[in-house]
Amino acid sequence: MTGRAEPPTDPRFATVIDAFARDRRVTSGTMMASVGLKVDGKIFAMLVRGDLVVKLPRERVNALVEAGLGAQFDPRRDGRLMKEWVVLAGDDPPWVEIAREAYDFVS
Repeated sequence: MTGRAEPPTDPRFATVIDAFARDRRVTSGTMMASVGLKVDGKIFAMLVRGDLVVKLPRERVNALVEAGLGAQFDPRRDGRLMKEWVVLAGDDPPWVEIAREAYDFVS
């Protein structure tokens, strides 16, 4: 992985970064004031205020929200929800697993 960012303080996200470390298409860096990962220049996962935020198909985001596992991402905290982004505060689903799902969706 190129473009390494400062290691995040959350070890769960450090594990996500490590999972993509050998993928040359993946870069890490600061985006939207958060540490995140991109594939081919497109953001697919980031750590925002201690939570994992990933880009997934709208149907998958809705399913995670309905299951009580996440919330739609509101980057400006002004009520404008991003339909293909979900915030996961807990460890279920596992962060590396859901980040791989996001990677597949974005790439």
